[in-house]
Amino acid sequence: MIYNLRVASCELARFLRASSSLLAAFSWIVASVVSAAEPSNFRPPRNDADLAYWLRNMSWHRFTPEEMHEAMGLDVAEVKSALRRLGLETVPQPKHAPGAPLRVLPYPGGRHPRIGFLDGAIRPQRETKVSVFTPWDEASYVVVDVPEALWSHLGLTYLAHTHIPTIFDKQGTKLEPLEWDRSDSNGVLRIARRLPNGISFGAVVKPGADAVRMELTLTNGAQETLRDLRVQNCVMLKGAAGFTALTNANKLFQNPYVACRSEDGTKWIITAWAPCHRPWANPPVPCLHSDPKFPDCPPGQSRRLTGWLSFYKGTNIAAELERIDKTGWREAGN
Repeated sequence: MIYNLRVASCELARFLRASSSLLAAFSWIVASVVSAAEPSNFRPPRNDADLAYWLRNMSWHRFTPEEMHEAMGLDVAEVKSALRRLGLETVPQPKHAPGAPLRVLPYPGGRHPRIGFLDGAIRPQRETKVSVFTPWDEASYVVVDVPEALWSHLGLTYLAHTHIPTIFDKQGTKLEPLEWDRSDSNGVLRIARRLPNGISFGAVVKPGADAVRMELTLTNGAQETLRDLRVQNCVMLKGAAGFTALTNANKLFQNPYVACRSEDGTKWIITAWAPCHRPWANPPVPCLHSDPKFPDCPPGQSRRLTGWLSFYKGTNIAAELERIDKTGWREAGN
């Protein structure tokens, strides 16, 4: 009896080991198929000048060679070789001079801009994302996704990552990758996209000494009036030291303003969009939202939204929001 039990135990152990190996092999095959079906998310540099720009950009973001690999697709050895060859192994972090414009850079990708809720932002695309560095710490920055998402009465019309399928995903239509236009000598960044159904949208990000001013435009090239044009713009705090607590207890919501207080209570990050229809924040990310809404847009017409992002060092946030209001940022450019 004991002998039979031992034989049975050995047979069971062999079966479990074989099953485990089969399961591991099956899992590897499935992962390989999924990986092959999913297009790569890196952006290879076009030439040496482009390579040098992105290596410098990522160095200012304090990226590791492994993160640079994720952003560009070059293997780690190639990244290290390029850093040596281009003299970029040590890239001094630019200091923010008082009165100088805030430093704004295209976000390079490679490092996920969220801390959590990652399943809600798979394969984030860099063409809508910019980094705005804080004036008090040259290594800290927020990532602004503008726009992160655009809805219309047609459904989810654009999304800057993979999560919920857009109307074009459902049709099997893929959007081409884009890059920010960084040709402006004043550091203004621009991007424009025309969607397959004729709708176009564009973003402009303008760095200033007191704030970063933003614009979103939409043009209706479709055949029907566009309604319920809700926009989601996200300010992600992962890269800002002292602002990464996964809570809303450090947030202020005063439509259209949404602000986050630092751990020591002496600094604030502030964002706003006009007209704002939903001020909120998502603790697991963590991020700030002052989400606007375009007015209905008939065929052939355009609509425009204005946005604000600034940093405040002090404790009187009410007075600071009043000061910001007096700048007239909501009407700027109208």
